[in-house]
Amino acid sequence: MALIKSISGIRGTIGGKPGETLSPLDVVKFTAAFGTWLIEQYPANKKVVIGRDGRISGELVRSLVVSTLNALGLDVVDLGLSTTPTVELAVVWEKAAGGIILTASHNPKDWNALKLLNHEGEFISAAAGAHILELADREAFTFVGVDKLGSYRKDDSYLQKHVDAVVNYALVDAKAIAKRKFKVVVDAVNSTGAVFVPALLKALGVEEVIVLNGEVNGRFAHNPEPLPENLSELSREVNKHQADLGIAVDPDVDRLCFVSEDGSMFGEEYTLVAVADYILSKRPGNTVSNMSSTKALKEITQKHGGQYFPSAVGEVNVVKKMKDVNAVIGGEGNGGIIVPDLHYGRDALIGIGLFLSHLAHHKKSIKNLRSQYPDYFISKNKIELEPNVDTNALFSKIGNKYKNNPVNTEDGLKIEFENDWVHLRPSNTEPIIRIYAESDFETKANNIAQRLMQDIREVMNE
Repeated sequence: MALIKSISGIRGTIGGKPGETLSPLDVVKFTAAFGTWLIEQYPANKKVVIGRDGRISGELVRSLVVSTLNALGLDVVDLGLSTTPTVELAVVWEKAAGGIILTASHNPKDWNALKLLNHEGEFISAAAGAHILELADREAFTFVGVDKLGSYRKDDSYLQKHVDAVVNYALVDAKAIAKRKFKVVVDAVNSTGAVFVPALLKALGVEEVIVLNGEVNGRFAHNPEPLPENLSELSREVNKHQADLGIAVDPDVDRLCFVSEDGSMFGEEYTLVAVADYILSKRPGNTVSNMSSTKALKEITQKHGGQYFPSAVGEVNVVKKMKDVNAVIGGEGNGGIIVPDLHYGRDALIGIGLFLSHLAHHKKSIKNLRSQYPDYFISKNKIELEPNVDTNALFSKIGNKYKNNPVNTEDGLKIEFENDWVHLRPSNTEPIIRIYAESDFETKANNIAQRLMQDIREVMNE
């Protein structure tokens, strides 16, 4: 069981001792700290937007969060079952002081988390996160008397508002999508994608939609991270139904990947590449992705006359870099699409609208579209850490071993090998080191990753 407190929020497993898991006491304490920070920042704005994914523990955590915010004198707008990008949009549309999304994203069903948003509907800064952690540690919050308790309002309108925003986005071509008469299979992994994705597809004129794992019960039918090894059912069903494509999202609908008509993986790294190709063809400019993402985005950007910029891993870092370089599209290689003139957040729904527009204009199959892009392979691996491992010391020793190679230490450790690269970094959300390696051949990428994993094990066993 685990509890991970970070500058981006609090995440943990349900059940166990306070301070060691995401217990009710920890939910209340951290919510109170965040609410106190909101009051410090925006004393005249008492409104907070919340929403949750379909997790089993969602209602339990929601009731604790609502009561705690009300006890601070804050007014809650509850979107109920929602998505991360929908809550982000709602914070801005409601002119709220901030928001909380109750989701552990791709983590298994026994996890939950509080993801914290500022008044712009964006994830809070590192400095704000550190201050909130300090407030929680000191329990530096004060609750109001009965005459000043906050209000509560349930608002179910934001599903339609989000769908409308996507359909009406300038580069989404609903007429072209409807004309193609796509048949689509959706793996909704028993969370809110089962509601939001079909609603969007219908609004885009897609009439044939088959939904897998469509009961919103949080009992994920498979590992909820949309990786190839977890999408075998989607692949089979695309083949079985002779569908044009398959769509997979994670439980909070901010990550997106596709399956081609023959059941093969389009590749989560290529979600952003394809969407960027479409946007850049209409609106040339700069792009951003994190340094664990495929170099194919850089090549596509340069082909359209733009400039590519890498960022540290993490949505808040990607967003900051996008603002710095005025990027027209950005995101992460895990299937996260950020369209800045809609909002600065990963959003699978706008990703679907833009991807289907691109595919509709392409006039050929999704498999054919994938063949238009360079073939690189990223091997994604992880090693679980023992408690109290000093990752900085570990990376320093490994970096020293490869001191004759170009090394970047901005975010963990990235090592370049001629045309290949490997990136090692500690996860912000789990006690693991992630090892990503890219090459032009899958076996080469796997071999590079395995070599570095062996280096990590050797250092940890010293």
